[in-house]
Amino acid sequence: MKNERSEYRDADDMKDVLWGPVGTPERDAMEAELKKEVQAYMVGEAIRENRKRLNLSQTELGDRVGVKKSQISKLEHGRGIIQLPTICKVFQALGFPSAKLDLGNGESIPLW
Repeated sequence: MKNERSEYRDADDMKDVLWGPVGTPERDAMEAELKKEVQAYMVGEAIRENRKRLNLSQTELGDRVGVKKSQISKLEHGRGIIQLPTICKVFQALGFPSAKLDLGNGESIPLW
């Protein structure tokens, strides 16, 4: 029996195979989508960690914000669509003193 060796590829090669070469519209779209998912995950983790720090259940945080427990769960898991006023209420309920939206040109807008 012949022993065939598998060909291994590094992660960058696999991205090229799956999503296309760097700079192609397909690759750019996939990387933009992946970046959004990572950001949503990180926001969700910040919400979960701070909710737990305050010893709040998802239901209790939802009551403070005026949304259902399921909405808090979706936020914590980086899923669902949330409106800016709701996310502001969540972070205010968690005790964040302020937040600003960076406009990228040296200017920012206070969110609360």
